[in-house]
Amino acid sequence: MAAAALTEAGRVGWHYELSGPRLLTFRDAVEEIARATGRDIGYVALSPEAYADEQRAQGVPEEWVQLSAGLYEHVRSGGLAPLGDGVQRALGRAPWDFSAYAESAAAAGAWNA
Repeated sequence: MAAAALTEAGRVGWHYELSGPRLLTFRDAVEEIARATGRDIGYVALSPEAYADEQRAQGVPEEWVQLSAGLYEHVRSGGLAPLGDGVQRALGRAPWDFSAYAESAAAAGAWNA
């Protein structure tokens, strides 16, 4: 549905700021996933350097380490914090709250190991 909304005639050049209906920290998101799965899941905040080191330890290529560490820091510092109306504009409906997504994903087995 989103692909159709974003490729329809008349939308060329439009800019969509996509977000859910509320702001979440990484900790908030982990708590929502824990609640949806019924698991005890914790969140450990990492510095950008520690995050990059963890990726390197997992064998992630340095180019990706640099790219994702920069994005991680941007998100972590609130650089993507403003709420956007792009979902409403593109799809004609309010965005899902992350808790609804987490519940749906958990029910579909997304976090079953």
